Amino acid sequence: MRGKQKRYLRSQAHNMRPVFQIGKDGLSTEWLKQVEEAVEKRELIKVNILQNSIIEPEEMVAFLAEHSKIEVVQVIGHVLVLYKKSSKPKNRHYSLEVEAL
Repeated sequence: MRGKQKRYLRSQAHNMRPVFQIGKDGLSTEWLKQVEEAVEKRELIKVNILQNSIIEPEEMVAFLAEHSKIEVVQVIGHVLVLYKKSSKPKNRHYSLEVEAL
């Protein structure tokens, strides 16, 4: 993904609230399945890592890279912005703009 595309996605995610949180239970395949479903519908989401979590943002980025095709657009503190182009044309809101850049 190019810099312009990432900048666009970061600007769109700026006013979003985190949809998912990671707590003391950490990462699991079930959690990942729920995130993938949400990203399929929305294309762009925020995830918050809670203070009591044993997971660090770098670990989550590595987990996502290894187990899914979701791209991490931005990491600020314990908040991550995730993006994946939807496979359903009716759910494509951000990907149309990203491809145009």
